[in-house]
Amino acid sequence: MKKEKVVFVCKECGYESIKWLGRCPECGSWNSFVEFKPTQISRSATLSEAVKLSSLETEERENRIVTNIYEFDRLLGGGIVMGSVVLIGGEPGVGKSTLMLQIAQKICSQKNIDGQNYKVLYVSGEESVQQVKFRAQRLQINNENIYILAETNLENIIKVVEEISPDVLIIDSIQTIYSDFIAATQGSVSQIRGITAEIVKLAKTKNITVFILGHITKEGDIAGPKLLEHMVDTVLYFETETTQNFKILRVYKNRFGSTSELGIFEMTSTGLKEIPNLSDFFVHHGEDLIGTVTTCIIEGTRPILTQVQALLTKSYFPQPRRVVTGVDYNRAMLLISVLEKYTGISLIYEDVYLNIVSGLKTKETVIDLPIIVAIYSSHKNIVVDSKSVYMGEVGLTGEIRPISFINERINEIVKLGYKKIFLPYENKKNIDEKLLNNKSVEINFVKSVKEIEKIV
Repeated sequence: MKKEKVVFVCKECGYESIKWLGRCPECGSWNSFVEFKPTQISRSATLSEAVKLSSLETEERENRIVTNIYEFDRLLGGGIVMGSVVLIGGEPGVGKSTLMLQIAQKICSQKNIDGQNYKVLYVSGEESVQQVKFRAQRLQINNENIYILAETNLENIIKVVEEISPDVLIIDSIQTIYSDFIAATQGSVSQIRGITAEIVKLAKTKNITVFILGHITKEGDIAGPKLLEHMVDTVLYFETETTQNFKILRVYKNRFGSTSELGIFEMTSTGLKEIPNLSDFFVHHGEDLIGTVTTCIIEGTRPILTQVQALLTKSYFPQPRRVVTGVDYNRAMLLISVLEKYTGISLIYEDVYLNIVSGLKTKETVIDLPIIVAIYSSHKNIVVDSKSVYMGEVGLTGEIRPISFINERINEIVKLGYKKIFLPYENKKNIDEKLLNNKSVEINFVKSVKEIEKIV
C-alpha cells in the first residue's frame, strides 16, 4: 500500500518541512508546525487557451467598483477590482463582518456598465440567516440585491453561486468552510488551502470579486490567513484590538495598488465610520506639553501627523525600566545611548516610557529626532511648542540624516497650520523653493543632536 504523503506547515509563515520542528527556521516561531496532508479536489480541469497580450481589451468602467467609502477604496488602490480575491484578517469581534455588510450595501447601490445593480452573495458559516438579518437591521442595511446564505459546504456554495451569478462573493469566515473532497477536519490547513484554491479559481473564471474573512488570535495562532497570503490578490489586516473604539485597517499586500497604506474607522452604533483626516485623529491640539512632540510619518503614500510621548521618572529599581510602545525597542535604546553620549545627560537613574499616541505603530526612522526631543524635554521639564513639528533620522555619531517624501510632509504640515518645522540640514536641497519661501511656516535645519538645546 502506498504511503500517504505528509508534510508539516508553519502556521505563522507557511514554511513546509518533511518532519515536525520545534522552531521554524524561516520566521523563528516556536511550536507552530501542524500536520498537513496535501489533497487535491478531484474535479476535471478545463483547458485554458493562450492569447496575445496586445489583443486583450480592458473596459475601464468595469475595471473597479467604487464603494464611496473613501478610506476603503483608497486601501484597495481606487476601488474593488473585478475578479480579485481579497483576504481580510483580524481578531474575532474586531468588526470584519460589520465592515463587509456595509461594503455589500455600498456595492449594491452601484450600477454596472449595463445599468443593472451589482449583486452580492454573503455566505455566513458562523451565523444563521436571522442573525445576519438582525445585524443588518442594526446597521440600517436593507437591499434586495444582497443575498444571504448560511452554509459551510463548499460544493453547495458553488452551486448557489452558479444559480445567482453574483458580482461579489463574501465568505465569512474561511475557517468554517469545508469540502467533501478533502480528507481533513474542518478548519485544518489542508481544508483551508484546498478551499481557497477553489475559491480563487472560481473568482478568476467567472470574474467574481471574492472577500475572504479570516480570524487571527492575539498570539497570531491561526490556521488560515497567514497561510493564504500568497494565494490572494490583496491582504488587509485589522491591527487594532477589539476593546478599542477605533479600528486600524492596514494593507499588507496589494497587486492593484500601494502597500503599507492604512485606514482608520470608528465603531459606532450604526457600524464602522471612516475617519478621513487622520492627522487630526492622532494629534492632540491644545496647550504646550512636556515630553509630547509632533512629527509626520508616511503610511504608504499618505503623510500623517502623529505625536511621540516620553515620560521620565525616578527609578526605584537596580536597573531602570525602559518601556516602549509603537516603535522598535532596540531602536529606542540606541537613541537613548546617542542622546546620553552627545548631550551629556545621564538617564541611568530614571525610568523611560515611550509611546506613539492612539496605538499607532511605525518603523519609520523619521521619528528618531522626535523621540530624542521628547526624552530630553521630559528629562529637563521643558515644554515643547505644540505648533512645532520635528522630523529626522539620527545616526550613531549624533548626526541628523535626511528623510524621504520631504515635500509631501511639509505640504501636510502647512495645510494643518503648524508654525515651525525642524528638519535635517541635508534635506534643504530637496525642498521646493515655494515651500522654502512660504511665510506662514518657519523651517529650521538641524545638523546634530548636539543642537538639541536650541531646538527644544
